[in-house]
Amino acid sequence: MSGFPVRRMRRLRANERLRALVRETSLDVSRLVMPLFVRPGKKLRRPIPSMPGNSQLSVDELAKEAAALDRLGVPAILLFGIPDKKDAAGTAAYDDAGIIQQALRAVRKTAPHMLVITDVCLCEYTDHGHCGVVVERRGRKVVDNDRTLELLAKQAVSHVRAGADLVAPSDMMDGRVAAIRRALDDAGFADAPIMSYAAKYASAFYGPFREAAESAPKFGDRRDYQMDPANADEALREIALDLDEGADIVMVKPALAYLDVIRRAKDRFNVPLAAYNVSGEFAAVKAAAERGWLDERKVVMEVLTGIRRAGADIIITYWAADVARWLKET
Repeated sequence: MSGFPVRRMRRLRANERLRALVRETSLDVSRLVMPLFVRPGKKLRRPIPSMPGNSQLSVDELAKEAAALDRLGVPAILLFGIPDKKDAAGTAAYDDAGIIQQALRAVRKTAPHMLVITDVCLCEYTDHGHCGVVVERRGRKVVDNDRTLELLAKQAVSHVRAGADLVAPSDMMDGRVAAIRRALDDAGFADAPIMSYAAKYASAFYGPFREAAESAPKFGDRRDYQMDPANADEALREIALDLDEGADIVMVKPALAYLDVIRRAKDRFNVPLAAYNVSGEFAAVKAAAERGWLDERKVVMEVLTGIRRAGADIIITYWAADVARWLKET
């Protein structure tokens, strides 16, 4: 009996069209989100050295990029802002004339059907590079969780007012989903959903992103508020808390080193689940491919299929545009 299914699958695998029909996990462009970085300027495309093929874009160029992605069939973008000025409170994050707010209005004109997600965090906007308000306690600089919540809520409301379809808090402050949900409801945006970075690990895979977003901490690190890579049960507790507070979609970040967490989260909660295929994962494959050690296209398709197979419904990846092109060619 045990050999029968094996022989059957061998017969099915022998035919390419049958193989596609019985494939358990499919990868299609409708699952993908492309992250983009926007900064002040005009006609600006500033390449990011550690992330080949990606650039910091001025608002006008970002609007063009969104339109190009829309034509490729990529359904969503995730925006990260780089302001012209930073301060201790990250005030540019919740300025209605801020860089993300400008970008949202521009994208609405060039790609009106694009789903636009915005990162809600202060690290790109603070002069110290941390994700919230920094205070000194017992001779040590730390992020004040509760003082940060009010600013994150203001940022989320400002983004939705400017045209964001979905806000994605990535700061990992306790209670931020509830604070944002209350603020959105009070501002008349009860229908605006929240995609929470629910299980965001203090990962070594974020290096290229911090170059791209100009958000590296000026002191210490983020282990006080991001998760220990050794912990999986904690991730499930964090996800449960965010769902209780009103998150509509939850995210695991990074993806490849945490496929077990993605699988456990999907099995436990069975809610819309996103995974972030982060900058370090992207850069590692790019570097190997440039040296001829890997076939980039084959590896990327395998990696993203693996993330889907683990349970992710949505994949945020810097390969979204490439995959859209590759899928059109097949």
